[in-house]
Amino acid sequence: MDAGDRLVENIKPFAKRTMRPEVLTGIGGFGALVEISKKYREPVLVSGTDGVGTKLKLAFELNRHDTVGIDLVGMSVNDILVQGAEPLFFLDYFACGKLDVDAATEVIKGIAFGCEQAGCALIGGETAEMPGMYPSGEYDLAGFAVGVVEKSKIITGDHIKAGDVVIGLASNGAHSNGYSLIRKIIGVIANSSSTRSFDPDQKLDGRPLADLIMAPTRIYVKPLLSLMQALTVKGMAHITGGGLLENVPRVLPENVVAQLDGKAWHTPALFDWLQKMGNVAPQEMYRTFNCGIGMVVVVAKQDADAALKQLNAAGETATVIGVIRARQGNEAQTQVA
Repeated sequence: MDAGDRLVENIKPFAKRTMRPEVLTGIGGFGALVEISKKYREPVLVSGTDGVGTKLKLAFELNRHDTVGIDLVGMSVNDILVQGAEPLFFLDYFACGKLDVDAATEVIKGIAFGCEQAGCALIGGETAEMPGMYPSGEYDLAGFAVGVVEKSKIITGDHIKAGDVVIGLASNGAHSNGYSLIRKIIGVIANSSSTRSFDPDQKLDGRPLADLIMAPTRIYVKPLLSLMQALTVKGMAHITGGGLLENVPRVLPENVVAQLDGKAWHTPALFDWLQKMGNVAPQEMYRTFNCGIGMVVVVAKQDADAALKQLNAAGETATVIGVIRARQGNEAQTQVA
């Protein structure tokens, strides 16, 4: 049995755990068949694709391959979630120069675990072995998620207005964004201007620094799908590249601003460490990193208490982090004070 066949056999039991009733055929064929549940009257498909970015460089440096698969799933399913979509299925693309079956198995086990967290089926993927394309021991990842939402329940943000409340859901860390800057700060790349050494076992907030840096993207699907069934969610923003300053405005009407209180939530020690070690200006931190908030949810003021109660009961750390107010002139649509 060659390496590719062994990988498929290794991952089959993990993929099997992610199956949904809508899946008609799974891993092994030239394509996978998935039907749309009859519970939708006017189903709209929502798709998203993403990668893990330069966080993979740290996975190679630290020989940690078990969490980047979760990152891969999280980046796509959280993106389609913000439009109200329930993730239905996921496919991955794993490319390398020479296949390391053990490392690839760890990666795809992580993908399967991420799919379990999101409630979506891992129905297939592609393992591309391309000699000469990648350095020894390195690989690249891409993922593709498809979800479904009732047409009448698509979340656009169009109804957000002054007086609404902004709720922040805590992140696990940097998730999958800002890692070019992180790598520069910790000096793990040859061309880094940083002269500081990086000790992955250094304790920060009681945990090894490497654990904090490699913590996988938090997947918010199940708690937020439940919240959408209980009350009206006016808008959501997945805080990815561009941080809080550039992602929240993507769901706001042009006539309002999200006024955030930077002291309203706990900033994890990792971000304080990055800011100090990299001498990063506060506004640049908010533009580069999620700074402890992985997802933003906008609800009407009268729904805020119920939303907080439900989200925290579901295991999230949810906090009111700001309000929506009228916009003055052409001011930036996210303000953090």
